[in-house]
Amino acid sequence: MTPQQALRVIFVGLGTSVVPLDTAVNIAFPDITQSFGLPIESIQWVVICYVLTYASLMLAFGRVGDIFGHGRVFRVGLLWSGTAYLLCAAAPGYGWLLFCRFLQGIGASLVVSCAPAIVTGLFPEDKRTRAVALFTMIYAIGSALGPLLGGVLVHVWGWPAVFWFRAPIAFASLVFPAAFAAPVSRGTREPLDILGAILLALGISTLLLALNQLQHPGRHALLPAAFLTTAAASLFGFVYWERLVAQPIVNLDFFRNARFAAANLASVLIYVASFSVLLFGPYYLVRVEGLSLFAAGAALAASFVGSIVGSPLAGAIIARLSAGRVAALGALLSGTGLVLIGSSGAGAAWWILAVLGALALQGLGVGLFQVAYMDIVMQTLPRRHRGVSGSVAMLSRSLGVVIGATLFTLVFHVIEQYFPGDAFMPGFRATFWLAGVMSAIAGLLLAVTAKARR
Repeated sequence: MTPQQALRVIFVGLGTSVVPLDTAVNIAFPDITQSFGLPIESIQWVVICYVLTYASLMLAFGRVGDIFGHGRVFRVGLLWSGTAYLLCAAAPGYGWLLFCRFLQGIGASLVVSCAPAIVTGLFPEDKRTRAVALFTMIYAIGSALGPLLGGVLVHVWGWPAVFWFRAPIAFASLVFPAAFAAPVSRGTREPLDILGAILLALGISTLLLALNQLQHPGRHALLPAAFLTTAAASLFGFVYWERLVAQPIVNLDFFRNARFAAANLASVLIYVASFSVLLFGPYYLVRVEGLSLFAAGAALAASFVGSIVGSPLAGAIIARLSAGRVAALGALLSGTGLVLIGSSGAGAAWWILAVLGALALQGLGVGLFQVAYMDIVMQTLPRRHRGVSGSVAMLSRSLGVVIGATLFTLVFHVIEQYFPGDAFMPGFRATFWLAGVMSAIAGLLLAVTAKARR
């Protein structure tokens, strides 16, 4: 890597980091609810408004980047995000905060949809895997730092700090615009499929809303049904329209490639399974092991550290093995780590060390998988669709998080019915064992398709 390439990667990584650093917001939830006098269940909309927005727009913005230039879209996203962070921090009421989170979601979608394309564009195609590994490591570092920084910022300045501290980062990344320079076709510019973008955004957003509502069975049964109906109609309309339009948002024929389809299904399964760590890990560490919030956050960082180590390791291994095999290995390691976490006990100091090791193993597996999966996606789609390639990869993450939150919450509620009293540990174990099985299924699916490709 030349010094100029290194400098460009640093600025792209700095700009991209504002998105995974959103994990800092979770630490501010108690302070937000207290400041606005909210019931605890209302805090979920701080997450929903953000996730729904950036997940539903990601593919469309990736296509915009392919047409108008990834660097241009990325810069707009940084400027938009920096402004949205300041607006979130200055929100005078809860309703305003939710609206500003919606604006923040737009900025995050603009940034993340084109970041992988920019990073891979800085390297020749034979170095693509190394570029993907670098991007994945940057993302993991941001995710790991978020909770640690968030705890300090909220303690000193209150909840607005988890938003405004990212504004200088976003604006500073614009100082070196040459980092985001990317070639744009000089030929006839392809049209943007606006109707397809609208149908896709409506379908994904209503699907995620329906999944969110399913976390509370028996409540508002008609609401999730209405969301699911709208999602099904919108996504059916999207598929039908994409078959007709000359320049679709994403060419659905790519999903006929068994390796590509299996990789995307496995990605959703991996992120569903991985969310069990963030969902129930803190409760186990604080309630069962008696750790402080800061110590629990530091313990959970073991998973992110594993991912940070796994990302460059995957880049080196893929040079010798196929990306499909490395993805399968990562999925199986992640599943093993999740099963070990679910098999943990309580009351002995060595259990904490065992859980830390299992978390690191799970994170290592995810790091290996992420790089190999993104390499498969980037390899399958044409280079001129690199923005859509990166968006597909990031969208699978968002879908996995929402599905994981719904599925594991339902599992925990079911377990509670059969174990009166303290049902936490039975529910905890069942959740992590199920997550481990899902990761193993993803690994076997990838292994079969990798072998068939040979």
